[in-house]
Order: sequence, then structure tokens, then C-alpha cells
Amino acid sequence: MRHRREPVALFCRTLVGEGSGRAGVRRRSHVQKERPPSSRQAPAVMAEEAKKLAAWTAVDNHVQTNQVLGIGSGSTIVHAVQRLAERVKQENLNIVCIPTSFQARQLILQNGLTLSDLDRHPELNVAIDGADEVDMDLNLIKGGGGCLTQEKIVAGYAKSFIVIADYRKKSKSLGEHWKKGIPIEVIPMAYVPITRALTTKFGGVAELRMAVNKAGPVVTDNGNFLLDWKFDRVHDWNEVNVAIKMTPGVVETGLFLNMAERVYFGMEDGSVSVREKPVH
Repeated sequence: MRHRREPVALFCRTLVGEGSGRAGVRRRSHVQKERPPSSRQAPAVMAEEAKKLAAWTAVDNHVQTNQVLGIGSGSTIVHAVQRLAERVKQENLNIVCIPTSFQARQLILQNGLTLSDLDRHPELNVAIDGADEVDMDLNLIKGGGGCLTQEKIVAGYAKSFIVIADYRKKSKSLGEHWKKGIPIEVIPMAYVPITRALTTKFGGVAELRMAVNKAGPVVTDNGNFLLDWKFDRVHDWNEVNVAIKMTPGVVETGLFLNMAERVYFGMEDGSVSVREKPVH
């Protein structure tokens, strides 16, 4: 079944007319393992359409009734929640949703889905979230939207962590395409010494993230500040991640390592490419 091309809005609404539940699952013919770029490609689709393709494929392939789902944050998740809401209505699915941010909470409520929390559901079946960049080993940079700590908590308590993204987030190594650095959530009183420690130990530049439409720094849902560490070379990410997290005042990093099970990329040619966790 071919996806119909239609305008895609970032506002919360339920999409209608794209086919229902099990028909959606049968669209797996759209999903492809990674392959070299073909010289013959269909006309490029916009990044927003690519996000939608990835999100719908993930929801159709991984969501079943009687599941507890982690709902990530960001623009790609909007499409996943819309598809989830459509399937819940059409298939009468019994689904409970755990949000990773205030934005995710609002998406869940506005789409008529059942909202819960980790107090009542401390173990999740599946968490679905976006990413700022994904490397060949499924290491992720997340936190461009500022929700990294809650996103990592929810993903960490899910049996399966599924990532959805468009073709711009697909890299061989971290930093290839994402140039805004690795987000690090920090306690406000410690941001200056943490900044100095980061650059002294690992090089690069660490900057306090400033708000756009307000005076002063960005404040996370947890009331903390964000540093964006723009590294200047490829590191041993496991080693660096541990060292940063051991720095006094650091709450969490935007390095999501050894967590993702599968990543769906909506591609420019209208297909969906899949990266799976490497088997070592």
C-alpha cells in the first residue's frame, strides 16, 4: 500500500484515511534494511513526510493492545501519537502512555490517550522516541529539545526502546551531521565549574543554552540548566559518558548508549530504512 502524500501539520490532531491497524502492519513492505543509495530514486519527500513515515512504521510494527508505552518528545513524536490515537480508536486497543516531558503529556491528553506515570507503571513494554543523531552502533545524541533526563528514564525502564527519525539524523559517527553538541543537564549552581571541567578533560567548547523568547538560559522541566558540549574529536563514548556523569552537578547526558533496539529512518525517496542493534 502506498502512502498518500498529504500536508502534515505539527499540531495535535488525529489523522484520518491512511488505513487502519492491521493494514498498517502489512505495509512492512515499505521497510528496508540499510542498503547503498540507488541511482534511481523516487522524487524526494520533505523531511516532515519522512518523519511521518518513520513514526507510522514504528507504531504499526511495535504497538499491540495491553501495552504500557513510553511516549518521547519532539516533532517526530507528534506523528507517532497521531497514528497511535488512530489505531486505538479503530482497533479498540488498551494502551497506557507514560510521557517524557510536558509536551508529551499534552500530546497524550489532546489525542485522547490514557495518561499514566512510572509510579503506577514502573515497567514499560515499549518506548518510542526521536533522536538528534544516530551512529552505526545505534549510539544516540538526544536532548536538542531539552527533555533528555526524563527521556532516558522512560527509555531505560522499557523492555524495548524504538527510535524514529528522518534521513538527516542518520550518521556513521556522532557529530557527522549534528553540530549543536551533546546536551548535558546540570544543576544551575554548578554550570560554570562543569563547563570548565568538560573542556579541560575532553576539549571542545561547552556553552550554556540560552532561551530564544525569554531573557536568560533555557530551564528544563526539572528546573535545571543545559550545557551543549561541542566536542572536537571522536571519543570513546562509553568512557566519556561515565566520566561526565561522575562530575559533581551533572544530572544527565544526552548520550544514549547501548539503549536503542531499532531505529526507523524516513528516507528522501519515500522509503523507511532500518538500523538494528549490532550483534557482537
